[in-house]
Amino acid sequence: MKITISAAAMAVGMVMLTATLPAQKPAAPAPAAKAGPAPVIVLETVKGTIEFETFPEDAPKTVEHIVALVKKNFYNGLRFHRAEENFLVQIGDPTSRDMSREAYWGRGPGSGAPIGVSEISKKRRHAPGTVAMAHSGDPKYADSQFYIVMQPRPGLDGKYTIFGRVTSGMDVVKKLKRADILKKASVKS
Repeated sequence: MKITISAAAMAVGMVMLTATLPAQKPAAPAPAAKAGPAPVIVLETVKGTIEFETFPEDAPKTVEHIVALVKKNFYNGLRFHRAEENFLVQIGDPTSRDMSREAYWGRGPGSGAPIGVSEISKKRRHAPGTVAMAHSGDPKYADSQFYIVMQPRPGLDGKYTIFGRVTSGMDVVKKLKRADILKKASVKS
């Protein structure tokens, strides 16, 4: 019986002690590790150099996939297989290395490893210089082909993953013609 009373007394004492202590602020969360700068892709074409910033915050898997392909030299030597004046240029089909297969350019297998996810952002729009992933019907099957638009193209909004924006070289984009070669693609951060 004495133990029960002591336990009760201790419980009451603890409650009273807790009630008299000032409230403590929760520990501040550790600062988030800052991500490095977004990768910048550099395209050295036969007509000049194009640079575009990427949007890893909006399309992380797409940016990671394209950066990996660039680092593997996948794009080096490819041709722009689509170039429509005042509309867009497109690249990324390895078939374009072979002039005898020109009729099949744009239908090629890509890298063989689709991204597997659609990262379409409602906040990104097809403004001049937009860089987005091409696909043949389902954005999650986009692989290596991407395009750059020259004019606003609101009809494309919400249908394609936008993962970058040209920061220099739009004059070069506008000069590109079908079969122009991408000499070298590289990444800088």
